[in-house]
Amino acid sequence: MEDNYKNNMVFGIHPVLELIRSQKEIEKVYIQGGTRSPEIAEIANTCRANGVPVQFVPIEKMNRLTRKNHQGVVAFICPIEYQPLENVISAVFEEGRDPFVLMLDRVTDVRNFGAIARTAYAAGVDAIVTPNHGSASINGDAMKTSAGALSLINVCRVENLKDAIDFLKASGLRVVGFTEKAKESLWKSDLTGPLCVMMGSEEDGISPAYMKRLDDHLMIPMPGDIDSLNVSVATGVVCFEVVRQRMGGKI
Repeated sequence: MEDNYKNNMVFGIHPVLELIRSQKEIEKVYIQGGTRSPEIAEIANTCRANGVPVQFVPIEKMNRLTRKNHQGVVAFICPIEYQPLENVISAVFEEGRDPFVLMLDRVTDVRNFGAIARTAYAAGVDAIVTPNHGSASINGDAMKTSAGALSLINVCRVENLKDAIDFLKASGLRVVGFTEKAKESLWKSDLTGPLCVMMGSEEDGISPAYMKRLDDHLMIPMPGDIDSLNVSVATGVVCFEVVRQRMGGKI
């Protein structure tokens, strides 16, 4: 059985079933497309019921993950423990502080994600919120790029970002999104108080469906000819403007 475990990878029907039943945090499960068996169906259904991302992929993808007898299923153990968003927000308010949350829409590059986590932790962000699907996996590369921050900061994986936005707004947080299409400058907006900052993918920014739910749309002024920044760099600019304002503009 030990041969079926490699780093944070678990493969084979029975080892993956054992992993799921152990209730350990699972980052993602890959299932070979077209595979049919009661055990595979149990794996897929249990993952969906517990909010674990499942992806059906061709055999070529499975064989790139491992050349050993994977039996059509490979799972990755998450190196961190995800936290419930509701618990984090409640705990911050109970401490007498204004929550500072960072929400990421479809940031899929693991190194960008790791760099963002490092910046967020340094800036005092209370939680990073990511969706179950369409988000970077928290793997060894992400952990390394974060320089340990992913082991320290709260990461909350949610089924639906729309519901997370609505929950945060109902909890008293102002939810703002950053896009080059916005007219209001980051420097002119009051970012003190309970706050959630939303950053979007490098390809097309924040999804329109989420933009409609936000309290404000802001932009980072850029006098140069380039109209956008790498998402990890943009996140750093935004996070430390929040820090500056929360410290009364003293940095």
